[in-house]
Amino acid sequence: MGELQLSNKVILITGALGTAGSRAVALFLQRGAKVAACDLKPVAGFDDLLGRFGEDALLYQQADCCDEQAVQQLIGCIRQHFGRLDGVYHNVYTNHAEAIAAQSLQNWEECLRGTLTSAFLVIKYAAALMGENGGGSIVSTSSVLGTIPRPHNAGYGAGKAGLEQLTRIAAYEYASRNIRVNAVVPGDFKSEQWLANMPESHRKNMQEITLLGRSGAPNEINEVAAFLLSDAASYVTGSLYPVTGGILH
Repeated sequence: MGELQLSNKVILITGALGTAGSRAVALFLQRGAKVAACDLKPVAGFDDLLGRFGEDALLYQQADCCDEQAVQQLIGCIRQHFGRLDGVYHNVYTNHAEAIAAQSLQNWEECLRGTLTSAFLVIKYAAALMGENGGGSIVSTSSVLGTIPRPHNAGYGAGKAGLEQLTRIAAYEYASRNIRVNAVVPGDFKSEQWLANMPESHRKNMQEITLLGRSGAPNEINEVAAFLLSDAASYVTGSLYPVTGGILH
């Protein structure tokens, strides 16, 4: 089981204040990782983790992953604080849920920038630091909406579809530097609090469209990401891992 641990790996988690990202910070620290967490918003909710694991194991940086200079500065802070980078778990996205006819060009471009451009920038600059220390693993979060069409998801769905192809191309380009690049592809997942108070209509819908008959919890996604970041996945690259409960349509 040692290969499934993340002991002493330095891992960047973007979107670290989100539903999946915040749980990933705690999970990866518990697995022995050192975590560089970043989000667009000021730090919140990590006092307990800082008290348990200390500043040597947890660094928080406020950063806009859609901004090239901000990403460069983020990677520079990781270099200065930890001296290296072994893994990335990228969770940043933007979604304006609108019909194509109603969506402005600005909102369309924000979806692509937040969902796809952010991944491009993080992969580009994180891989440069990883390559200095013998390689690493990059995991991005895609979505079933990158392949399954749903109304009011044009920008977000196109961004996630692009992210999946970016993952394959990056795996190809960085393999020679011992950098693995993969993506998790979640279906419907909700916070634990939401799941505990799920509307009956949503419960029935998930029973109809998934083999497991339910929505997922954040750490059910994060556990797959942790595997891909670990040495247990040393022969895995260019892969898209569905974490959907067996979504049917």
